[in-house]
Amino acid sequence: MLHLFIADGFEEIEALTTLDILRRCGLEVATVSITGTRLIRGAHGIPIMVDTVFRKGELERTQGLILPGGMPGAKNLSLHEGLRKLLVSQCAQHTLVAAICAAPTVLGKHNLLNERRATCYPGMETELRGAEVVDEMLVEDGNLITAKGPAASVEFAFAIAARFVDSSTIAQVKSGMLFI
Repeated sequence: MLHLFIADGFEEIEALTTLDILRRCGLEVATVSITGTRLIRGAHGIPIMVDTVFRKGELERTQGLILPGGMPGAKNLSLHEGLRKLLVSQCAQHTLVAAICAAPTVLGKHNLLNERRATCYPGMETELRGAEVVDEMLVEDGNLITAKGPAASVEFAFAIAARFVDSSTIAQVKSGMLFI
């Protein structure tokens, strides 16, 4: 199971596009609130009901951690101590970690980008502490996937999916969504 973390102020298109595409690809993805409540409001006022709330020790078995951006969503993610510990432990185990828009700054803040290639929303590059900042829409470096922002949401989602499903599944989903 993959886990997509949601905080108040998340970027709706990044979270929901990623979630939608991954589920269309047949992947199990749980949305996880770090606020203690299941109802979360996005950066543009759109409320969503997530699957579960963050509970210490419950997420140690994960196939990947996904962080949507948005402000103050990314800042809220970076302040959550339980998520910080989970990111550190999962990065050490080379579990997939994917962050888009402002969310790669969460990884930079917690020193998880050292000597790694990464991208983020323009103007936030200085917060990618330790990273080799790359001016591309999507960057993959080992177990790490980062993307620039809302326009990269579809590419970001399919890059995550490609780690878990075959190319024919990706092609089928893209075709069904009229991307090809």
